[in-house]
Parts: sequence; C-alpha cells; structure tokens
Amino acid sequence: IRRQSQMCIRDRGYDVHRLVPGRELILCGVHIPHPTGLLGHSDADVACHALMDAIAGALALGDIGQFFPDSDPAYRNADSLKLLARVMELPELGNWQLVNCDLTIVAQKPKLMPHRLEMRRNLAAVLDLPLDRISVKATTTEGLGFEGREEGISAACVVLLESR
Repeated sequence: IRRQSQMCIRDRGYDVHRLVPGRELILCGVHIPHPTGLLGHSDADVACHALMDAIAGALALGDIGQFFPDSDPAYRNADSLKLLARVMELPELGNWQLVNCDLTIVAQKPKLMPHRLEMRRNLAAVLDLPLDRISVKATTTEGLGFEGREEGISAACVVLLESR
C-alpha cells in the first residue's frame, strides 16, 4: 500500500482461548469480573495476543509463540501488556511506526462495553498512540459457535504500520 509516498503495511492477527473456572478474565490488561477466565500459559489475554500477532505478521516475524513460547516457564502467568511492550521494542519495528489498530473481541458474556475505554487507554499507553487511533469493539455470536456457548473468547486485530 502506498500513501503519500510512504510505504504502509497492514496485517491481521487472531487468537482464541478457552474459558475455565478458577482463572481471572483479563482483556487488554483489564481485569473483568466474571465466573470464568481464559486458560493459557500467560494471563491468556486473547485481545493482546491477537494484537501482537498482527504486529509480528506485518513485520513477517511469525507469531508470538516464537517470542514467548508456552514451553518457557518465564512466561507462566505473564502480563500480556508487558509482552506487548516488548514486541513494540523489537529492532525490526525500528523503521516502522504503528499508525492504528482495530481490535474485535468476540464473547457471548460478559458484556465488554463498560470496559472498552479502559482497554483502549491501556493499549494506547503501551503502543504510544493517541486514543483516537485505538479501536476496541466487542460482539457476540448470537449464541452460535464456541463463543456463543461461552466455551471461549476469540479476538481479531488489524494493524497499519507506516515507514518512518
């Protein structure tokens, strides 16, 4: 994509985690009251994971499992916002500026709209972007699929990077 004689890269990321009792539900770094949380090696913040995968994909670096493998005990219960901050420090990102991100979280419950502004603020702080360049949306599947049966939550993200 060319825009005003600068090169741009757009890519998307996707992640999904199972909901289980006994875990906290954390999305974009926000602890959301709910009887179940997401299962994963880290804090299982599916939204941050989709965002990190989108950034890594835009740079042709693979996925976050290559940077933060679930076989490494150092990442057990890791804060995904801190992992996102590390992704933003990758040398490969040096010639690129993140322009915006558009994140969609798919969950039947809980309702996420009351937490949307805090999610956007958390991401804006880590990404060093103005709030108006961070989109966080939430939707349900009208009871269809694993999200609709409240078995898990998925997230998809699109990012735009621009050459510096």
